[in-house]
Amino acid sequence: MPITYQTKAAPAAIGPYSQAVRTGNLLFVSGQIPVVPESGEIEAPDITGQSEQVMRNLGAILQAAGLGFKDVVKTTCFLADISDFAAFNEVYARFFTEKPARSCFAVAALPKAARVEVEVIAQIQP
Repeated sequence: MPITYQTKAAPAAIGPYSQAVRTGNLLFVSGQIPVVPESGEIEAPDITGQSEQVMRNLGAILQAAGLGFKDVVKTTCFLADISDFAAFNEVYARFFTEKPARSCFAVAALPKAARVEVEVIAQIQP
């Protein structure tokens, strides 16, 4: 039976989904956009600030499950503008020092007009 995770340290889901779901030894974290949990809004106007907020949101959910960035084995990253790729990578590299597998796509639009969204899969050690 899957276990769901919710933390107030990350934005509440804006739809019918969980922040994260554990099944077996894997944790699937739903895509996080740069919403500040306290305000429910995107406050950073640029890709650097938005990317940092996304990482804080991911970190809070991972922590709620007893994990950290070092446990992430796969990321999927969505950018509203592929020209933000280099700036996004600078922030990403500070958090994902273990270099998990990754896919990164440019998309037509993201919820709340965000510039970035990231979802992750983490491995839970026995």
